[in-house]
Amino acid sequence: MYIYVMETIKKQAHLGRKISRIRELRGIKQEALAAELGVSQQTVSRMEASELVEEELLQRVAKVLGVPVEGIKNFSEENVLNIISNTFTSNDTSTLNAINVQPTFNPLDKLMQVIEENKALYERLLKSEQEKVEILKQQLK
Repeated sequence: MYIYVMETIKKQAHLGRKISRIRELRGIKQEALAAELGVSQQTVSRMEASELVEEELLQRVAKVLGVPVEGIKNFSEENVLNIISNTFTSNDTSTLNAINVQPTFNPLDKLMQVIEENKALYERLLKSEQEKVEILKQQLK
């Protein structure tokens, strides 16, 4: 009984994150989802940060995202990766031709963006430390 309950909880854990990933995979921005739902972008952000989502709202979100409610509840990154992996390892080229894969971002661009953000953060921290050293030098004089 305990294992079953844990599996049920695990499957339905953090609906907000699942909604967020499905939205991202569909290439829909929070602002667009908010407009379709008739709410603010901040409301969508809070919903995606919530573990639980009211059933009525979940149904509206599912309709906008074009997926069934059960698809959101049972969503798993692992399953998506398995489906993609199985599709692209198939020898059937008609399957590949039928799929129109359009990533919403370039992973290398994202990596470079993160590197630049880290570099800027490091430079700000270094400048802050240098300013502290100067203040301490002035106080010692």
